[in-house]
Amino acid sequence: MKSVITTVISAADAAGRFPSSSDLESVQGNIQRAAARLEAAEKLADNHEAVVKEAGDACFGKYSYLKNEGEAGSTQEKVNKCYRDLDHYMRLVNYSLVVGGTGPLDEWAVAGAREVYRTLNLPTAAYVAAFIFTRDRLCVPRDMSAQAGVEYVSALDYIINSLS
Repeated sequence: MKSVITTVISAADAAGRFPSSSDLESVQGNIQRAAARLEAAEKLADNHEAVVKEAGDACFGKYSYLKNEGEAGSTQEKVNKCYRDLDHYMRLVNYSLVVGGTGPLDEWAVAGAREVYRTLNLPTAAYVAAFIFTRDRLCVPRDMSAQAGVEYVSALDYIINSLS
């Protein structure tokens, strides 16, 4: 799984060199933010059901037409699949916080996601709206510390930008 550490080591190895001082500074910064990332991951794990439900509710609130006949949420089964997908993405956000890189999102969410959604006629804008709601709903210090919030928002911004 790709993280800052594995990326730095792989790049240096591919170039046939030792990691440079700037490479090591990047790793050091990643390690210094580890406690904040783990706090964010823990808070997300503790509240993931509520986070997913609120995100899905916000998505269907903003795009109520999705529940119309023939749309992505026209049956309860399809609505449940949307919530399942949001849960999957939030688990990947959690994994990314734990490893300190975007590897889980890159490998299991971003790669090919837009093509799959286009093929199935599922709007990525609805998912993006759910993640924007989740990002904007964060309240520091109620939900987590300021630094943990920065790490959490960064992971959400990454998925938002990737699906936009």
